[in-house]
Amino acid sequence: MILGIDTSNYTTSAAVYDADSNTAVNYKKPLPVKSGERGLRQSDAVFHHTVNLPEVIIPALADMDIINAVGVSVRPRDVDGSYMPCFMVGYSHAKLLADTLNVPLIEVSHQQGHVAASLWSAGHMELMQEPHLAWHLSGGTTELLLVEPDGKNVVCTRIGGTTDISAGQLIDRTGQLLQLPFPSGKHLDLLSGDAVIRDVFKVKCSNMEFSLSGVQNKVQQFHGKHGIPAETAAYALRCVCYAVKQATKNAMARYPGLEVVLSGGVA
Repeated sequence: MILGIDTSNYTTSAAVYDADSNTAVNYKKPLPVKSGERGLRQSDAVFHHTVNLPEVIIPALADMDIINAVGVSVRPRDVDGSYMPCFMVGYSHAKLLADTLNVPLIEVSHQQGHVAASLWSAGHMELMQEPHLAWHLSGGTTELLLVEPDGKNVVCTRIGGTTDISAGQLIDRTGQLLQLPFPSGKHLDLLSGDAVIRDVFKVKCSNMEFSLSGVQNKVQQFHGKHGIPAETAAYALRCVCYAVKQATKNAMARYPGLEVVLSGGVA
């Protein structure tokens, strides 16, 4: 029985994983973002995580008869210089629990957690022990990764993705244009179901790299021309999907035979 903790920028999360039955129960609480704003300062995220963590950890502990280990996200990516203060909130709680209970503390990156979670939910955990390709599509990250096994964890090497703003940033800026709540992904997704126009801006994909900053201008121009929120929402999502699809095709040609998994809050 493993307790997992993650304090990313917009959600406080805890999960109980039962290795015997390969089942998990998740407890989460989103961080509040004021209307009209496009995110949170790290100091505000740290405060809200500190308030939220007992509300997600206590019910998680109530579901556990025994704790054999505690896992926690300690930084965004497993690379030098990757750091965000909000992850230290989760780490401090996880460290305290693990030391008090005298059980192992397993430190991972937020990105490694996304890859593992997507493989688990897709029913393909065996890929943790095989090289594969993975997209990490989140609020601040749009990276195409070569994932290789490293013991029971994985090493993620960036091989492509956006060269400027992330897919999540484009989606949230589109949401602000349409006066939608933040984060805007689910709201854009719901709106786009009523769209009928199929226009798309074909993002130039050099090998496995692309830029999304120009798409933001195209979305604004499209909205100025049509003025229909559902159409603008669908247009923005189609442009992101086109770029991801082209980069994926190029990656599959370069790494033939590797499976591809999509992970992250925007995926």
